[in-house]
Amino acid sequence: MEVSITVNGKIESHEIEDRTSLALFLRETLNLTGTHIGCDTTSCGACTVHLNGKAVKSCTVLAAQADGGTVTTIEGLATNGALHPLQEGFKEAHGLQCGFCTPGMIMTASDLLSRNSNPSNQEIREALEGNYCRCTGYHNIVKAVQYAAEKMK
Repeated sequence: MEVSITVNGKIESHEIEDRTSLALFLRETLNLTGTHIGCDTTSCGACTVHLNGKAVKSCTVLAAQADGGTVTTIEGLATNGALHPLQEGFKEAHGLQCGFCTPGMIMTASDLLSRNSNPSNQEIREALEGNYCRCTGYHNIVKAVQYAAEKMK
């Protein structure tokens, strides 16, 4: 089947197998490897992207379900070479170690900040509940989101 999806502002039309997940479409067809696949069951959140403005775990969304839609990946957050405040925040607040979960964390946090420009520590932690990090303990991830929220005001 053919799908046409606007990804990071560019229309992408490709022939795919019906069973192709959005995560695999992004990684293998478009070579946007910032979307990580960790579990294939929505448990870890590493594959989080925005679909039509909302955070979704792309490992269990079919690319066919995104046909005609708009997807933003971690690669699409930076503008004109400048890091998004969340990307900058993760760097400045040391919100990552191995970095595997970071794209999903940032995309989930971006969705949160689009709905709540001044989240509390608890609201940040609750928003990130579906994203698993094996390295950091989350303290600096929360600080990174706070950094971005302050910068985006």
